[in-house]
Amino acid sequence: MYLKLINLIRINGEGNLNLSGITKTPEPPYYAVIFSSQRTEGDRGYGKMADKMVELAAKQKGFLGVESARDEQLGITVSYWDSLESIKEWKENAAHKVAQDKGKSVWYTSFSLRVCRVEKHNFFEM
Repeated sequence: MYLKLINLIRINGEGNLNLSGITKTPEPPYYAVIFSSQRTEGDRGYGKMADKMVELAAKQKGFLGVESARDEQLGITVSYWDSLESIKEWKENAAHKVAQDKGKSVWYTSFSLRVCRVEKHNFFEM
């Protein structure tokens, strides 16, 4: 399946936004949260909330970065964290909880969430 990239974002742990690129993470181990989603029709405030959540996550303790891509049908966002505790704190964030509830009731037809421990990584640049 071909995934046309409409939006690729990267924010590093210092909160610096870069509109393209791959997050430079520290040496493993660290954690990746993979959020895959299928959207409902129309924006209905989704874009604004998604931007707000990325900005808020970048300020959270333990946040290492995020990469996100979406086409007309499928979105995949991978956020990187230093610990399971940091992920739990982000999940419990009050503003994030509001976004989660709105996602379930308005924005998503389906989604999955996976939490993975990164044991090894490799980067390549030309």
